[in-house]
Amino acid sequence: MNNSLSTLQWFIFMITSSIALPIVIGSAFHLSAGEVEGLVQRTLFIVGLSSFLQGWIGHRMPLMDGPAGSWVSVFVLFADVAVRHGQQPSQSLQLLEGGLLVAGVLLILLGATGAIYKILPLFTPLVTGSFLLLLVVQLSGVFLKGMLGIHGETDIPNYGASLIAFGIFGLVVWLSSKGKGWSKTYAILIGIAGGWIIFALIGKAPFALSAGDTPFVKLPEVFAWGPPEFNAGIVTTAVLFTITLVSNTIAAVTAVSEQLPEANKDIMKRRMNRASLIGGVSHMLTASASTVGVVPLPVSAGFIRMTGQRSRGPFLAACLLLVGIGTLPVVLRMLSQVPGQVASAVLLASFVQLAGISFASLSKETNNQRGLTILGVAMLVGIGIMFLPPNALAGLPPTLQDVVGNGLLVGTLIVIALERLWKKPAAVLNSGP
Repeated sequence: MNNSLSTLQWFIFMITSSIALPIVIGSAFHLSAGEVEGLVQRTLFIVGLSSFLQGWIGHRMPLMDGPAGSWVSVFVLFADVAVRHGQQPSQSLQLLEGGLLVAGVLLILLGATGAIYKILPLFTPLVTGSFLLLLVVQLSGVFLKGMLGIHGETDIPNYGASLIAFGIFGLVVWLSSKGKGWSKTYAILIGIAGGWIIFALIGKAPFALSAGDTPFVKLPEVFAWGPPEFNAGIVTTAVLFTITLVSNTIAAVTAVSEQLPEANKDIMKRRMNRASLIGGVSHMLTASASTVGVVPLPVSAGFIRMTGQRSRGPFLAACLLLVGIGTLPVVLRMLSQVPGQVASAVLLASFVQLAGISFASLSKETNNQRGLTILGVAMLVGIGIMFLPPNALAGLPPTLQDVVGNGLLVGTLIVIALERLWKKPAAVLNSGP
């Protein structure tokens, strides 16, 4: 019974972690309702398959893959560049497929050669902590808008429904920190189920199972956006962006490893190499499925800390369940009716734990002026870029726009560079733990 509930909670968590960002992509590229539904189907299928491959032969941990907020920022930037060049945003989707393939090849090479572990010293606790904090800041805005029911620039929040969403957020946070027994373990499941029921009672969660002429089983379409395309801009962006993908993988694996009982140097070495290799395969699958790039989600560590579910069995079962659900349009239609405000509230609650993990990592390196200064510079520049208006970088070449306009990438690169250039003082180097 406990394993079944654990599988169900992982399953629900994986769905809620996967639905929001494809909808953001659909809005940015002006996709039709049918195209968005297809994108959600392909995303869930790839999330389940990629997570299973990682949990089975990759990092071998209960650590889900999901749509990367960092990739979403690249997608949105390309959509904006296309509009400024007088094109339809969707015209850049084939280039983005090409970028995913390039990144996939690089990740496979890093994992197969063991090079990812050789560059691991670059990713100090200050780098991984800064990356996690920037990721929390970047995605907190997405989920906060979701809780308010804001999807476009002109949307006005429904304050009554938003108040319920904030109540769900508070409930999940309270249960995860103060709950006892099953209420703590299944805090996310309680939040999703309770929120869905309340929204249904107030008429904010229409429920319809009719699938019309939709077939019972439907496999995801291959290259739904058309065959991949390549140019110098997307190749350069993908090469540089691989640094962010490596940062993400290292941060996620490290964060989840700290929640598990076994963690030694040899295990971590093999774990990182396999995670990079399977991550490259996942990017290949993602490109062929025409969806957003998937990466190990650091928020899984927050989920594990919140629920105490460290077993790999229920996680793998949930992955296979998600793969199966990804071929059943009727069930997908039902699951996609989970109110967006409820899903956003639960995800934001998970990010509370992730923020705590980032602070714990940063506390190891910010007990001196050097660490505090590096963190301050990276946060000010990285977060500042996230708040720039869309046309702020219009005068730069498209390739530079893609790189400089990504606050997560720039902030992470700043920390890596300053960590290497600004040597630690002798007192810090010689101090013990």
